[in-house]
Amino acid sequence: MFTSSSISQATRRSIQVLIASLFPILAWAGPVDINKADAATIARELQGIGLSKAQAIVSYREKNGAFKSVDELSKVKGIGAKTLERNRANIRLDGADKKPG
Repeated sequence: MFTSSSISQATRRSIQVLIASLFPILAWAGPVDINKADAATIARELQGIGLSKAQAIVSYREKNGAFKSVDELSKVKGIGAKTLERNRANIRLDGADKKPG
């Protein structure tokens, strides 16, 4: 039979395992260059942006040229201020001088 101390230890161990298992996931998400990345990469790396929104980002970029600021993403349908702020630290803008081809 379980005692209160063994349940406590088991619970504590479960929490430790859960936290340890999350670190590789957290480390995997990283900066994404929205001026070069494909839709699948954008969707995978940015929180709250699924494939549909990521495709809208790529379409906007192809039509209007490279993004010059993170805030310009708000011009893409479905991308709001909360999404921008949640992802700002992981968005890169290499190639911002490129025009649509």
